[in-house]
Amino acid sequence: MVNVAIFSSGNGSNAENIANYFSENSDINVVLIVSNRTNAFVHERAKKLGIPSVTYNKSDFADGSAILKTLKDYEIDFIVLAGFLLKVPEAILLSYPERIVNIHPALLPKYGGKGMYGDYVHQAVKEGGELQSGITIHYVNEHYDEGNIIFQSNCDVLPTDTPEDIANKVHKLEYEHYPKIIEEIIKNYFHKNCAN
Repeated sequence: MVNVAIFSSGNGSNAENIANYFSENSDINVVLIVSNRTNAFVHERAKKLGIPSVTYNKSDFADGSAILKTLKDYEIDFIVLAGFLLKVPEAILLSYPERIVNIHPALLPKYGGKGMYGDYVHQAVKEGGELQSGITIHYVNEHYDEGNIIFQSNCDVLPTDTPEDIANKVHKLEYEHYPKIIEEIIKNYFHKNCAN
């Protein structure tokens, strides 16, 4: 059994989609939701799914030790970021090398970095006159959106598309691909490390 924690700052629709996907997979289980906001709707989704959720403040995320203890208590093997807006603390990065993944709602390296999340990304894509947008799934390192890219999928951006239209297209790609890619990453990681 592989235990997964999802880090989320907001609505949590991706977190719920991932948890539902793995509820039918006997080997991989979402056992914890971690947030930096007590009022994030992801807590309501976690409650509905029967998954424990915890909140840590900004200083906890600056340090990381309390969060790391909780991850160990829940025997977490992998961390998935789904709409999580803070940097992952160094203590956690060091404890989970190549075991923390994120999804970004654009085709990195374009439209990434601090402040580039959610609607800000789609607005920037529209203003940039891009003909395509999409998703990037990547490993997490100490810099925003700069970890090694694992997977990308794109969608066309029409001249008539609003930022909301772009968001809807990108969300479809997120829901379709993110759980499957997480599953592949986890299986590949354990296959590689159990083989050695």
